Amino acid sequence: MGSIGVDPTKKNENTEKDSSDDMGFLDHLEELRWRIFKVLISVVIFSAFSFFFSDFFVNFLIEPTKAVEPPLTLQVLRVQGMLIVKMWIAFFGGVILSLPVIVYQIWSFVAPGLYKSEKKHLPTLIVVTFLSFISGAAFAYYVIIPLIIPTLLAFGVEGIENNISIDYYFSFVLQMIIASGVIFEMPVVAYFLGRIGLLTPAFMRHYRRYAIAAIFIIAALLTPPDPLSQMLLAIPLLVLYEISIYISGFASRKIYDEKESPDLKP
Repeated sequence: MGSIGVDPTKKNENTEKDSSDDMGFLDHLEELRWRIFKVLISVVIFSAFSFFFSDFFVNFLIEPTKAVEPPLTLQVLRVQGMLIVKMWIAFFGGVILSLPVIVYQIWSFVAPGLYKSEKKHLPTLIVVTFLSFISGAAFAYYVIIPLIIPTLLAFGVEGIENNISIDYYFSFVLQMIIASGVIFEMPVVAYFLGRIGLLTPAFMRHYRRYAIAAIFIIAALLTPPDPLSQMLLAIPLLVLYEISIYISGFASRKIYDEKESPDLKP
């Protein structure tokens, strides 16, 4: 006989996983292939859409150069130079606009291994991930780039004009924007790693000194090879690391509360 008042065959919907957990290895590979294909289709579609607005994005991205004294001259050094620039801008625009699709596909791939109580966070994850990236990109555009361009050009020599290849300029600007956007995802990553128990405040505090060294290495890899760019990216990354400690603590407490709650027990 089973326990009185308890149905041993009944599973709590918050702790029940999908039957797709029984998928074989090849089935998972096939699913992964299709999800990557859907992401690529999304990037292609949004890139084509962004290309129609490439002139607007070109003017938007060169706006920081207008405040430089003496004026900075951007030059096209190859016949196909502007076409290549517009294609790269369209591609990055396609990737950024596809972020919700990318997050959804990643989440859907790992969802069979999650509890139903964890799956309800998908809409929040999509919105927060997109807004975090946009916040990082805006920080680079409105703070880092306007500070770093005049500072770097100030090392020029009198009589030598600041004529910059437009390829190098857009490579520099897009690199800073993408790097800053990715870095601003740190609190989001900390929250969800904390939710699944892989990250705790104690762990992050214990390895803080190593994290600081890693932060400066990452900043050096993600930015152009000059100390000022690295510092301007490393400082917000250090701040985000400290914020992530508290966020991981909040996520860890939610796990504890759910385990202690009788409504969430199987």
